[in-house]
Amino acid sequence: MDGYVLAIDQGTTSTRAIVFDGNMKIVGVGQKEFTQHYPKPGWVEHDPEEIWASVLFTVGKAITAAGITAKDIAAVGITNQRETVVVWDRETGKPIHNAIVWQDRRTASYCDKLKRQDLEKLFTRRTGLLLDPYFSGTKLSWMLANVKGARTRAAKGELCFGTIDTFLIWRLTGGKSFVTDATNASRTLMYNIASNEWDEDLLEILRVPAAMLPEVKDCAADFGVTDASLFGASIPILGVAGDQQAATIGQACFERGMMKSTYGTGCFALLNTGTDIVRSKNRLLTTIAYRLDGETTYALEGSIFIAGAAVQWLRDGLKVIKRAADSGELAEKADPLQEVYLVPAFTGLGAPHWDPDARGAIFGLTRNTGPEEIVRAALEAVCYQSRDLLDAMHKDWRNGNGKETVLRVDGGMVASDWTMQRLADLLDAPVDRPTILETTALGAAWLAGSRAGVWPDREGFAKAWARDQRFEPAMDEKTRSGKLKGWKDAVRRTLSAG
Repeated sequence: MDGYVLAIDQGTTSTRAIVFDGNMKIVGVGQKEFTQHYPKPGWVEHDPEEIWASVLFTVGKAITAAGITAKDIAAVGITNQRETVVVWDRETGKPIHNAIVWQDRRTASYCDKLKRQDLEKLFTRRTGLLLDPYFSGTKLSWMLANVKGARTRAAKGELCFGTIDTFLIWRLTGGKSFVTDATNASRTLMYNIASNEWDEDLLEILRVPAAMLPEVKDCAADFGVTDASLFGASIPILGVAGDQQAATIGQACFERGMMKSTYGTGCFALLNTGTDIVRSKNRLLTTIAYRLDGETTYALEGSIFIAGAAVQWLRDGLKVIKRAADSGELAEKADPLQEVYLVPAFTGLGAPHWDPDARGAIFGLTRNTGPEEIVRAALEAVCYQSRDLLDAMHKDWRNGNGKETVLRVDGGMVASDWTMQRLADLLDAPVDRPTILETTALGAAWLAGSRAGVWPDREGFAKAWARDQRFEPAMDEKTRSGKLKGWKDAVRRTLSAG
């Protein structure tokens, strides 16, 4: 097929822009890291202006690398770090505060207050989410309460709220489009996932004026066109999805029972439950997987806050590795007789524990413990947490045909064969790695490309998905059971109430 598609993948630590050709092949890439701000322990912020600058830089670089011009691009798809909050002036477009990042825990006490008022069941029933600082709503409420004059200005309609997608679309269209998609809206604690609309009751509880909220669209829709002055030509923005939902789409998990897990800064597993809203009894999230042509597909999601971030900590904090890519090789050299467990609760624990006050810990250290065992423990922590998610999902929802779930994986960590083999071993389930690892960007690109008519439809896209390698479990049951028992004990000791 003819026509290029541009994907803007705005992540937690870096922004990437990728140009795909009509055959869904990558022909140009731009990437730029940006600053992480930690004003207080447990607080994480980004500068929205730096994020915006990174988008302009990476898009320009990707277009140049592809050897094309903006006029050759049929559509733009956007995918973004979810739950991160930006509030800006409707007239000037300038943010009133740094973006509060999804990892930020400053609203933990506010969430506890709402729980004491017995409101969590209401929020969960309406949004599928739990009352945790992770989500956008309490972050927005904090900003309105703590930025001088913000609440009054918001009530007057002078301020706009958005997750990163909304902020970028606003900037890309010169302030003409104030929109988001159903997946990003579903992560705010303010969106009713059954009725597909902003929930007035929840807005009242959080004291958020409806006037500052964007219009919610399908994932493949007309989101506006880029200002011609930015890239040299106007390009229609036709696809938007939060990063984990975009990865689900990019992995072609379109059928009930299909499951993907993305290993980036955090780890996020989504299980497609079709048009059924499955209410979790094991503290998983019920969320919107995607909304296409007005039909909503739902998912169960498990969120792990720290995955690749633990490897970054090994590299930048402990300095026991020089490159993230060295971690698998070092883990392989670890002493198999030393069982060392790292519980990476640097910003609390996510699913299925949801303990914002838990903090990281290492167990099993001996005088002989060295960098190899620490690195192995960090990689295994991701696998153990994935096992916790898979167990919870199986309790909530069993595949109707009785077949074991095959996990499709993506993200930076899956390039490590050692990690993927250990993941299959501890899950006791097959793990499939695709040929295209940039599945988040691919999902956003497919939404836009299919909408523009230059990429195949859903069925054609699913057929094009290709596997690079399948990892089959090879660990004996006794070893696996012993390791899982040790992990559960380590987590128990780490929980704030433990």
